[in-house]
Amino acid sequence: MRGPRTACAGAFLLTAFLLVSTGCGQREPAAEVVVYSSVDDVYARPIAERFEKETGIAVRFVPDTEETKSTGLVNRLIAEKERPQADVFWSGDPVRAALLKSKGVTAPYRSPSAEGLPGQYSDPEGHWTGFSARARVLIYNKDLVAAGREPTSIMDLVDERFRGQACLANPLFGTTSMHAAALFQVLGEERAKEFFEKFIANGGTIVSSKGEVRRRVAAGDFAIGVTDTDDAHAALEEGKPIGVVFPDAGGMGTLLVPNAVMLIRGAPHSEAGKEFIDYLLRPETELALAESVAAQIPLRPGVKAPEGGYSLEQITPMKVDYVLLAQKLEELSRGFLKEWVDANLR
Repeated sequence: MRGPRTACAGAFLLTAFLLVSTGCGQREPAAEVVVYSSVDDVYARPIAERFEKETGIAVRFVPDTEETKSTGLVNRLIAEKERPQADVFWSGDPVRAALLKSKGVTAPYRSPSAEGLPGQYSDPEGHWTGFSARARVLIYNKDLVAAGREPTSIMDLVDERFRGQACLANPLFGTTSMHAAALFQVLGEERAKEFFEKFIANGGTIVSSKGEVRRRVAAGDFAIGVTDTDDAHAALEEGKPIGVVFPDAGGMGTLLVPNAVMLIRGAPHSEAGKEFIDYLLRPETELALAESVAAQIPLRPGVKAPEGGYSLEQITPMKVDYVLLAQKLEELSRGFLKEWVDANLR
């Protein structure tokens, strides 16, 4: 026969069991996910807000600045490696993702939503997944460039006919840094260095960002420049007198810049982070980004760009290895590119 103390202990255990059982399957109170993002806030935040509304998970969204795009948050993630504050990094390019993997910042996660995405744009070990891309394009001012004289190649930036009329964003930041590393990979060390040196010799100007390239070419301060499809499309939507060219279609091709999303190792809210990644990698997100002013390029077959948007069929992609680009960019950012910028940025 059980005594009163035994009976009380049994009642306590039963109560505790019932409380735990009742909580099973329910979301933690005040669930949240911390998302660092180098994607332009105007395009990324609405998707985060829709996720928040559909799931009930609060999103703490931390964007990067235009001038230090990608680089600022990457350095922050590396600094926070032992005590991570972010759950997810939504990068505007895969090179930063590959760099973070090499630094031990990311954790592998294979999202079921990634089914159908081409494997060449993602990490084979599942540390980051690529989706919905931009492309690096030439833009030119139609009031300054006569018909039939339009640029067709990145090499036109160093052509005599555009002497003193070309601009390029600072190659230590953003997609311009990735593009610089890609030129070293595709052209080789000697020819790539020659390109940057000839750019300055031809009177080329380094500006603060790819957004500044768009603004200055649209305003007629420069005849040509290199930017991304989202900036080019925004200028066209504003009615600016620019033309857009996917460069080097018959040669080295156009650099494609996929988004990349990754789970942070030791993330404080890893399950919510996985839910956000699952949401981001849905076909609906690629379609939303294609239909936005960003006019991003869907990578998943079956997701069609809207009329006036961009599609993979329009592009001859440059053949690059994103992992090797990350390694090369790290070397260039401490070496040749830093020296080049320091010597020529006015």
